[in-house]
Order: sequence, then C-alpha cells, then structure tokens
Amino acid sequence: PERFVREIEIAAALHHPHILPLYDSGEADGFLFYVMPYIDGETLRDKLNRETQLGIDEAVRIATEVADALHLAHQQGVIHRDIKPENILIQNGRPMVADFGIALAVSAAAGGRMTETGMSLGTPHYMSPEQATAEKELSARSDVYSLASVLYEMLAGEPPHLGGSAQAIIMKIVTETADPVTKIRKSVPPHLAAAVAKALEKLPADRFESAAAFASALVTPGFTTATGVEAAPHAAPSASRRGYAIGAAAGLVVGIAAMLAWSALQPAPERPVIRYGLALPDDEATILVGDWNTLALSPDGSKLVYVGSGVPVGQLWVKHRDSHEPVPIPGTTGARDPALSPDGRWIAYRLNGEIRKIAVAGGSSVSLADSAEDQNGGTAWLDDGRIVYVGTEWHLRVVPEEGGVSARVWTSERPDRYATNPTPIPGGVLFSVCSDNCVQVQDLWVLDLESGTARQIVTDVARGWALPTGHLVTIRRDGGVFAAPWHGPSRELRGPAVPVFERVGVYLGIQPSMDISAAGQLAYIPGAGSLSQLEAVWVSMDGEVTAVDPEWTVAMAGSPGWRISPDGSRLAVSLLTDAGEDIWIKELDRGPVTRLTFDESIDTRPVWAPDGRSILFISGRTDDGVSNVYGRSADGTGTAELVLDREQPLWEAQWSSDGEWIAFREGGTTQSPRNIFAIRAGTDSVRPLVTGRFQARAFALSPDGRWFVYVSDETGRDEVYVRPFPDADQGKWSVSTGGGSGPLWSRAGDRLFYVSPENQIVAVTFRAEESFSILRREPLFAIGVDVALPLDNYTEFDIDADDSRFLFFRRQGDDVGGEQAQLIMVENWTEELPQPDER
Repeated sequence: PERFVREIEIAAALHHPHILPLYDSGEADGFLFYVMPYIDGETLRDKLNRETQLGIDEAVRIATEVADALHLAHQQGVIHRDIKPENILIQNGRPMVADFGIALAVSAAAGGRMTETGMSLGTPHYMSPEQATAEKELSARSDVYSLASVLYEMLAGEPPHLGGSAQAIIMKIVTETADPVTKIRKSVPPHLAAAVAKALEKLPADRFESAAAFASALVTPGFTTATGVEAAPHAAPSASRRGYAIGAAAGLVVGIAAMLAWSALQPAPERPVIRYGLALPDDEATILVGDWNTLALSPDGSKLVYVGSGVPVGQLWVKHRDSHEPVPIPGTTGARDPALSPDGRWIAYRLNGEIRKIAVAGGSSVSLADSAEDQNGGTAWLDDGRIVYVGTEWHLRVVPEEGGVSARVWTSERPDRYATNPTPIPGGVLFSVCSDNCVQVQDLWVLDLESGTARQIVTDVARGWALPTGHLVTIRRDGGVFAAPWHGPSRELRGPAVPVFERVGVYLGIQPSMDISAAGQLAYIPGAGSLSQLEAVWVSMDGEVTAVDPEWTVAMAGSPGWRISPDGSRLAVSLLTDAGEDIWIKELDRGPVTRLTFDESIDTRPVWAPDGRSILFISGRTDDGVSNVYGRSADGTGTAELVLDREQPLWEAQWSSDGEWIAFREGGTTQSPRNIFAIRAGTDSVRPLVTGRFQARAFALSPDGRWFVYVSDETGRDEVYVRPFPDADQGKWSVSTGGGSGPLWSRAGDRLFYVSPENQIVAVTFRAEESFSILRREPLFAIGVDVALPLDNYTEFDIDADDSRFLFFRRQGDDVGGEQAQLIMVENWTEELPQPDER
C-alpha cells in the first residue's frame, strides 16, 4: 500500500488543463483507492465507437492537446504507460488524460509482479514495442508511440496493428511495420502521415524525442522524415532494426514459452462468475420485450445490440460494455433479428422483408438480400462472413456479407414445418424447426453448409448455442436452460443435458429473450417462458387499468386474437392449453370459460357475427394445412363448418353488418403480399378491396357497413387508411399521420382508434357522408411495454359495448416489463457448467 500511495502522490502533483487531477488516495478496509473528479462527457473510445473515424482537424487537435499534457508529465518524470482511447475523456470537446500513474502505482503495490495482480501493463493495441517485450525502464518515447497509435485509429478507424489475440497483436507490434495511414485514408496530409510514421518507429531512438516535438510535427505542413520519405513501411529494415526486432521477438517468444511452460504446471485458475442486473437508464433505450429476436451479443461479449421500445419504437440501440449510456442507431426503425459480425463492427438485421447491415458506429445501411421472411425468423452471421437467415416461405437462405445473390440452403420436406432461430457454428448453423406456428413442435437441427445436409439433434427446444467450451446449450419453451456435452467437429452430443437455470422469458414459447457470446457472456430477460401468465385488463379512456377477472390467467401462441360480443357480455378468445390452440368463450367479467372448438389444428382470430349468434375463425384443419375461414354457433351447438376456402392462406375475416358480405385478408409473404377482398355470401363473386405488392392488413368494417379501415405500408411505413365498402375504388383517406397500426371502430361508429409509433392510443373523430374527412386526432394514453402482443397484422385489442373502455392482454407477474425491462448479464458463466468428458 505504501508503494501505491507514493506513486499516486507523484501523479497527483501534475496540474494541467488536459490532465484529469487526482484528489485523494489511500487504503480502506484492505482496499486501495484513489479519487478523481466526475466528468460529464464520454471517453474517446465512446466517440470512436460512434463515429469510427474523426475529422482530420479534430483528430490533430485532440492529439496535440494530449501530447501537451504528456510533455508536462514527462518533464516531471511521470510516464503514463497506458495511453489509449479509454483513458482520454472528452468534456465539451476538450480531451483530458485520465489514470496518470495508475498502472505504475498498481505495479509498485504488487512489487513489480503485474502477473500476480491480474492486470496487464498497457493495452495490446497501443503498447510500444518496448512495453510488449516487458522492458523494465520506459521513457517518454513509449507514451509517444501509444499516442501515435491512438491518433492512427482516430484517422484510419482502426489501430496500427490488429490480431485475433493479444499475443498476435504483440508479435506484430514487435516485428511488423504499420501500414501508412494514407493507405487507409488518402485524405491525410503527407506531413501528418510522416509524423505518425516516425512516432510509430520500432526503436525508441528513432521516434520523436518528446511529446512536444511530436505535437509540433503534427501542425507543421513541411514536416518530413529524415529521409524525406513520407512513409516507407515495406522498405528493408536496417541491420540495427533487424537486430532489435529479431532480438525482441526472440525474447518475446522465449518469455511466452517460459510462461506457458510454467502455467502448464499450475492448476487453471477459476474465473469468477459475475451476475448483475443491467437497468438501461432511459425509457427510450429500454429493450422491447414481447417481440421477435430483439437482442444480440457480439462474439467477444463487449457489445449488446437490441431493439428499443422507446420513440421511435423498434430502433436498434448498442450498449458498449465500457460505456454507461446505450447509443441509438438512426435509420433502423422497425428492425428485428439483429446479429453482429465476427469482429463486432457490423450489425445484420431484418427490415421490411430485407436483410440489411449497418456499422455499429452508425451511418447508412446497406441492403444485402430482399427475400427475408417479413415477420420473424432470425439471422446468423458466420465466422467466414456468410449470413444465414430465414427466407420467405420459412426456409433458410445464405448471402455473402457484402451482399449479392442469396441461395436457399434448407427447405423442409414437409409443408407445415418452418425454420427459425438460426445460430452460427463453424461451417454451418443450429436452427429450430417448428410447425403450426411453432405451437406443437419445435426441435433443434444442425445444418452443414458445405454438404447441405441437415439433421435433428434435440427435441422440444426453442433455440440452441454451441459453445467453444464443448457444450450445447439449449432453452426450452418454458424458459428452462440446459447444457449437454457437445463435440464440435462431428456436431454430435456426447451425453445427456442437465438443467443450468430457469425462468428466462420466451416470447410465445418460440423466441427466447437471451443470447450467449462465444467468449462466455450471457444476457437474458427473466420470465417464466411466455406460455402462461397473461391477464385480461380493462383500460379506460384515460388509461386507468383494472383486471377483468383477477383469478383468470391464460396462455396464447403465435397468431391469437379476441373479440367482445356485440352485447358486451362475452369474450371470444384464442387460448393455448395442453389440448392445443382453440377458441374459447369467456363470460365477462368473472364468469366461466368454455371451449368452443376441438380440432387438433390451430384455431385462432375469432370474430362475432353481427347478431352475436355465431363466430368466424381461422383454422388450418384441411388436409393441405392451409388456413381457411370456418364458422360455428357461439353456443357450441352443431359443428364447425368451412365458410371460405382459397388457394392462399387466409388470416382475417369479418361479416358485414347486414350479413351480405364477408371481407377477408389472404397472403402473407414477400412473394404473396397481404391483400384484402370481399365475397358476397352464397356466391363466388369476389371483389378486390386492397391489392398489389404492398402489405395490407388489420382491416375492420364499420358498424354501418359503409366503410372499412386497414393498415398498409405503401409509403414505406405503416399507416391507417379508410375506403368505402364494398366500392373501395370510390375514395381513399389517410387516418393516421406519421405512422399507425391496430385500427378499431367504436361500437357507435362515430370514432376510430389506432396505435401511434409512440405506442399511444389515438382517438379520431370524423365526418362520413358522401366522403370521409378527419376532424380531430386526440392521443388518449400510452400502451405499456407489458402489453403481451404486438399490434401488427391483426388489431389485438377491442372496445366494450358502450365505448367506455378497451380490453387488452398483458404479461403478469415476472413477465411484466413495466417501464424498464430487467436485463441480467452473467460473465464467465460457463465456469459453472459441468465439464464435458474429453474421452
């Protein structure tokens, strides 16, 4: 402790406008501490993560101001030893160098034995060659090298030397000359490139003698190297440099070999398993829970990318491990299925039927493929650069990371089976195969991309990850996580799975709110699966919430739906039970629940006939499994009858108020867009209402039968429109502005409601005579993130008979997201997994 305090006191004596001061230090309860002022800003690392490259003038200004601070410290005999972007703080544009003397103080406290402290003296990317070879005495020229490395990254977007491991980076620092910065960024002036090259020389004697001299060269247009050459990285090194490099490399190799030989005789130290909750600090930056594929970890675990629930809803955010605040990625609204590139610098995601990519630092996105399933599925970025994703018709496709022609790589032999949740493994992917909207079957498969062969390996799981530790980790639909021994080369299980932990949220039993990095980090949102714990709630016009029946909780699956009867006394709802997904009737508020349909197939999206005596619903009970429209008496008498059969799958249907028409919506892929039609009852006369290449859905006929409302993405975003019924070509009016979904008529037919992009219920008053005109739009209340289901292709809320309140379903208990979704991070969690038998 005395050595630590002594070194800190030396650093505390430094006073400079670009040096973060040290206020105090000491020992308390066996811990060493030091005190610095709080800086309301960001680190240079945060800035580079966001912008990648800085403007040349800004980069030079930051470097010269840091160099001035270093020069003062060097004059007083203090060498920083750890100059890197993380140790340069930015406050109102002004850089401040932090952690002066900390590395040396910790080393001194450890008696110079840094390996015993678990710390590294310097950061590999910015180490000078003499640091990399563990020379005991460092001069000011070591800090000059590190600062030049930082400046190189500010200009080029990456450090001078890159590698897959710390050892690889160190070897390059010692033996290889960095490429001239102009090779990466041609706009860098010659004098600036020459100054950077000189500061990055291998031999300390060949660098600038001081940080001040380096700063002067950066702002001197006529500066050149001693030979007058801007930079000659590929020239043959001199004999002295060759000797230095060879000797240093040899020393490094010998040192590493000795260290490895010694460590081989020691028991492997256990890394501590660390668990902590990560409360994202801003409502806009909260993770969107209850939706498809909304979070992803980078392979090294340093970045978490997720879909945010704020404004705009569905924008991508990135949370860097070394930064407090998450950062939004503009231009990604509506994104789903994020996946990070192997180097962690790019994000692939699904948006409007396309696979796109964008830099983690932001910028313009690039379209890679246009054949993605537009609702859900998943994305996997492989180590070799290929991206596997769920394409239209729910098969797997692959596309190069630079874009181009995509290819189908897996299609189910059965038309009722679908691919979802691909996860990368070397040379292939793990993926789930499910049927009936993933309600009845969901198994884990492995695909070899070279041979094109796929096979099932585990049953009844939602997703799997193959870890470098030799484990296959799977998560079940109920939120339980298991681990089994896994042989990567043969892609085979080597033993039974054992439970690891439980209570992870699994949306609709299909998509787990969890991801695992290759480096051993795990992120998840707690829950009890998502096959239970949903409650029906009334929400008044001013947003007050009350339970419909506190004793009634339910489960729902992928394509549910519910509607209140015309007289307001009953609720028809699609529920998931052990018997399957069927239509049930609930007596409101606290009456009994009775089952209405009994077929093994999925029955969903019920709507009442105008007289309340029968119900239309969607079911795939025909031999081909295509969903059609069926009807059944609401009192349970008789049997379900086929009402409408089409070649394309049907997903919505509604009687007109006079009983003469059935409006319906069919289609649902990029090749088969969602279109709305009407058919006169008892005839084959089909009339198109909204057709074309855009996605039209979530329609509803007005109570007087003269109009219909629907959602379309024809402008590039979802908006709500009204047209006459059944003569849709006689007019068209926009109901929403700036985006909208989930339209709903009041029972009296005098108002419309829809959901804004801010998740607010908006009430629209209108005049509807010969034409339709909007009189007023009034936001009523915001829908909380705990609402169980998305408002997307079907309006998933309803209004009671007297137009006084709405009925929603929301997550209950542990599944309630509230205003802040709780995210759990676990570091080194694989240390707790049972070790696989290597035999």
